[in-house]
Amino acid sequence: MIPYKTIIKLDKDTKQALYLQVANQFIELIKKGMIAPKTKLPSSRLLAETLQVHRRTIVAAYDELILQGWVETIPKKGTFVHRDLPILKQKALGSLSKGVHKERIGFSFNKEPGIDFPVFDKKENFLYINDGTPDARLAPLPEIAKIYRRIAAKKRSIPYATYHSTYGNPELRQALAQYLNQTRGLRCTKDNIMITRGSQMGIYLLSQLLLQEKEYIIVGETNYIAANITFLNRGAQLLRIPVDHNGIVTEAVEELCEKHPVKAIFVTPHHHHPTTVTLSAERRLHLLNLSQTYGFAIIEDDYDYDFNYSHAPILPLASHDKNGNVIYIGSVCKAVAPVYRIGYLVAPKPFVDECAKLRRFIDRQGDSLLEYAFAYFIKEGGMERHLKKTLKIYKKRRDLFCTLLKTELKDYFNFEIPKGGMAIWAMLNAKYKWEDLVVLSEKHELEIGNWQRYDSAKIGHNGIRFGFAAYNEEEIHEVIHRLKQSCLGLL
Repeated sequence: MIPYKTIIKLDKDTKQALYLQVANQFIELIKKGMIAPKTKLPSSRLLAETLQVHRRTIVAAYDELILQGWVETIPKKGTFVHRDLPILKQKALGSLSKGVHKERIGFSFNKEPGIDFPVFDKKENFLYINDGTPDARLAPLPEIAKIYRRIAAKKRSIPYATYHSTYGNPELRQALAQYLNQTRGLRCTKDNIMITRGSQMGIYLLSQLLLQEKEYIIVGETNYIAANITFLNRGAQLLRIPVDHNGIVTEAVEELCEKHPVKAIFVTPHHHHPTTVTLSAERRLHLLNLSQTYGFAIIEDDYDYDFNYSHAPILPLASHDKNGNVIYIGSVCKAVAPVYRIGYLVAPKPFVDECAKLRRFIDRQGDSLLEYAFAYFIKEGGMERHLKKTLKIYKKRRDLFCTLLKTELKDYFNFEIPKGGMAIWAMLNAKYKWEDLVVLSEKHELEIGNWQRYDSAKIGHNGIRFGFAAYNEEEIHEVIHRLKQSCLGLL
């Protein structure tokens, strides 16, 4: 006789009904093989007495088990575990030390190429070095929420609460077309724009459409690591070119095109990621001419176009493109706040159409109502006001961060003051190692993170990005103080 009284435990204080507790525990006993197929279960009256519950509870539990197919009732004989249930096969995990849990994986899967991205499990009292993120405390959350509430209350917004276009909200596409034409000199229409969930989705989609296994894409020796990993995920081959104070070396692009059938090049010409340098006018025109000559696509990631402190923004490559070679991507994640997963991809209409088709495989659509709200946010001048405010704040933070880094840590770091963006490119003195500094920084509650991602080409430049925009003045002083205390341990 199975000791049901000891193995079935009922909790009368939980919200789950008692009959479901009984049914679920019977299911577990059957799955574990403790109750075999064809086993006769106790009568409802006997089990009710054993568990000290009302008979109706057991009747309801048996009914649930019958409904789910775990047990069956045979007239005049009783209730039995279903005869056709297969025995669930389970592999032993082997001996494990006390307190150690090993997660079961009963299937094979492919591992993604590249490095691991950081897990945001922040420790109390720690400060974190980032590679150039906005300060979410400055985000115009109340203004955007007010717009969202306003449009959500209108009947004409109801269609956006159901399934909608994979291209994105049409009002936002129209608003972005006008905004990008006015601020960046583009000549696009709504039909040239697809809304994405951030620029990363755009990079993924275009990598799938532009590249086949083993085909070539050119990237900088220093480059945005997420883009590199996306191209490697597609199976593409990366051809790396040097980057100097004038941006990517386009002469090297031409040399590679003579040797290989290059399909695309990925660039961040406004503020090269990660070094922050700007692609010179001469090289911009050279790159556009090369794309026409050799027929490759230029993927232009203009991730922080709006933040320039020494001069007006330089117009993107897409504004000079006369032949449809440039795919322009950007997002509001950096301009406003990362929580708003709204990006855009601007390209010739046939390519946008294919991106919209491909999107269905990974994401049916974006948040149409939020996109609708951002259309109003842009049209009513909210974006312009926000950028004007944050530009002044980030410039002050850049100046303070660079001043302190130069005065307090000049023996450890070399850098140039960036003309724009939200980060500086700092080179650690060659006689020191980042792996040592990372360990020392932990002791001073400063997290530097995965510094290796900045040198995926393994050229040994010894540099990383220090973001400054996300810290207020007090925090900047504290970051530099902890960094200095950590550096002193290198001596």
